Amino acid sequence: MVSKKCFWVSITMPVLLFGFLVSSIYAKPSTCEECHLKLNPGIVKDFNRGKMAGVLTCKSCHGESHTSADDADKAKLPTIKTCKKCHAKQAKQYMSGKHALGLLPITAFPKFEHQQPQAFIAGQKGCNGCHNLGITDEKVRENNKAFQYYKYGMDCQNCHTRHAFSKKEALQPEACNSCHTGFDHAQWEMWSHSKHGAAYNTDRQAHRGPTCQDCHMADGNHRVMTAWGFLALRLPESDQEWMGYRVTILQALGVLDKDAKPTARLDVVKAANMARLDKKSWEDERARMQAICQKCHSATFARENLKNADLMIKASDKLLAQGINIVKDLYADGIIKKETNAATFPYPDLLTFYEVNTPVEEKLYEMFMDYRMKTYQAAFHIMPDYTTWYGLAKMKESLVEMKEMARQMRAGAKKS
Repeated sequence: MVSKKCFWVSITMPVLLFGFLVSSIYAKPSTCEECHLKLNPGIVKDFNRGKMAGVLTCKSCHGESHTSADDADKAKLPTIKTCKKCHAKQAKQYMSGKHALGLLPITAFPKFEHQQPQAFIAGQKGCNGCHNLGITDEKVRENNKAFQYYKYGMDCQNCHTRHAFSKKEALQPEACNSCHTGFDHAQWEMWSHSKHGAAYNTDRQAHRGPTCQDCHMADGNHRVMTAWGFLALRLPESDQEWMGYRVTILQALGVLDKDAKPTARLDVVKAANMARLDKKSWEDERARMQAICQKCHSATFARENLKNADLMIKASDKLLAQGINIVKDLYADGIIKKETNAATFPYPDLLTFYEVNTPVEEKLYEMFMDYRMKTYQAAFHIMPDYTTWYGLAKMKESLVEMKEMARQMRAGAKKS
């Protein structure tokens, strides 16, 4: 028989617990929260489920100018400067890494602001849905008319999504998924299908395999940097054969001119830290990653795997250089009229991406942005299938197709 005391405990405890949970979600709502509970309650719920709700209010990030539904445009959008007030260490680390420079590569694209939909340029859709990283203040917009429509600049919020700003969320590999997936950087697919991903996903509680954060943000460091950079290019290169391929690629990127001399675009590459332009910077990043790998693997195993991934870059560079020269020769012979940036003349301009006029140029763009990326990125993310069939094999197939296209174009030019 249940005693009266036990009976009342069994009845009242769930009620009290429910009351505690409700109060923790909507604890002491401010004037802002009272209004937004009616307009968009999801924001209020997210904010109050996070730790910051215990020490901050809406005004801490959005200011005090917005007080009614009629002046919503006065609410400030938080930036990295806002987060830095409380998270100075993490902000400093972040600002020294590549994510903080995400906006800069967009400025290097020829005709970008004229040929892309305004929704891209506004910072929500397309490339800029991820590359809005790096908009730290209004000066960025003021100094570049291509970004006059930007309203939704993101930084910390890309990983710690608002309004919960959850550390738990940002520690999960899924936090990286929305940007690091698909066409030119399928790291999510590569990692999740690799043995690293399999080990983690089959035993998350034990955290057996490494996540994105374990390798790229070791010990919680928000810097995020790799030895090769996004373009997998470095200077100088002691392997002269490889250096020859690389010069051709750099000329097609407009970083070197026809005489292999630096151009103005090199300044953009430097500013965005997209390539390693001195031996020490590459070696420092490689040593850091080697040390991370050695937490689970022997030094020899880690070193050999990283070296073999390097060689996949060389293999892809050789094929890409051949593709570049096919298109270059078509320009030189007048088969294709070169309409793009004169900085790369007589080479094709790889930074025009898909804004080209012929199938052979489009095929070169795919070699550069899709197949080459998958060849080497999958090698570093331990996914052999992507390296082979989605990368190197597709590059070789593209070369065969480009040679046949060039032959037909020349034959057509002779007839005309």
